[in-house]
Amino acid sequence: MRIGIAGTSWPYRGGLAAFNERLARQFIAEGHEVEIFTFTLQYPDFLFPGKTQYSDDPEPADLSITRVMNSINPFTWFKTVKMLKDKHIDLLVIKFWIPLMAPCLGTIARLARKNGIQVVSILDNVIPHEPHFWDKWFIRYFIGGVDRFVAMSDSVRQDCLRFLPEHRKACVSLSPHPLYDNFGEPISQAKARKDLNLPADKTILLFFGFIRDYKGLDLLMKAYAQAAERHPELLLVVAGEFYNNAQQYSDLESELQLNGKICWRTDFIPDDRVRYYFSAADLIVQPYKSATQSGVTQIAYHFEKPMLVTNVGGLAEIVPDGKVGYVCPVDEQAVADAICRFAGMDRQKRETLFSRNIQIEKQKYAWSGMTAKIYDNTK
Repeated sequence: MRIGIAGTSWPYRGGLAAFNERLARQFIAEGHEVEIFTFTLQYPDFLFPGKTQYSDDPEPADLSITRVMNSINPFTWFKTVKMLKDKHIDLLVIKFWIPLMAPCLGTIARLARKNGIQVVSILDNVIPHEPHFWDKWFIRYFIGGVDRFVAMSDSVRQDCLRFLPEHRKACVSLSPHPLYDNFGEPISQAKARKDLNLPADKTILLFFGFIRDYKGLDLLMKAYAQAAERHPELLLVVAGEFYNNAQQYSDLESELQLNGKICWRTDFIPDDRVRYYFSAADLIVQPYKSATQSGVTQIAYHFEKPMLVTNVGGLAEIVPDGKVGYVCPVDEQAVADAICRFAGMDRQKRETLFSRNIQIEKQKYAWSGMTAKIYDNTK
């Protein structure tokens, strides 16, 4: 089968690019011809909240990547579909994450279908974390142009069903976010901490990824201030780039008297450095105020690290409480109590307990499970 993937890829950076590239490698491993069709312009600079959209890494030598789509130039959408047709693409896979991309990706999907190409969308989100008045119109436009959908959490599946007529509801299947196993193998905690200049004797809580309001870093800081009073061996490491106003966190740090008690690493973390942060950590903390699913949990599974997540969206679906970590309400006291339960456990006991369960649980999240759902959707 000739498969096209339309979406973010090199030279862009971040989780979307990592997902599409890893998916392409899985398709290739299963015997298909694959080409990724990515952007010449993804976001106009004034809409992009980070420092840069682009990766410093070299182009992946094992992937075929064509830059053709401009998210705000309709002429390139028609050009993309012509390329799909000329290359005899049988199946087009589109990862949908934000309504802003619906005009571009929805038009490509509609035109591809008119040319006999099946279109399957993997749904990161349907309803965005940070809504706008135009969202519902854009979402309907995109969903109306796709044959079938693979939702990565049940909450996303339910959101998608709201936009479909009754006779199309069966076209939505569920497959959880696969493991992010493309960041290399774990290294020893001692080596990772030495490399990152982190103390060897602390219990490290890791908040990882782009810093946006909905991810609840403010909630975590308040919880950490409480927990650290009871467990001074705790250290919070924040590793990720600010996508919102950094000053609010600086002000909160001073207000909570946490100056010098949080390790801030707020540049973008390149792919080849991810394993150092996860290997150095004891507990991965995701105190999200809203969520669907999260790639961070799947990085944590790969590095076999326990997690603390809030009970929002699909997070509780993939983090069994008490087995691979903790699930708690969106409440600073509840988060603080969960951190204290973790810190109060004997280190050897918690490593043995969580590690065994994580090794079992992570088997559910193979990439072959995702591709199997995509193939099912093409029948």
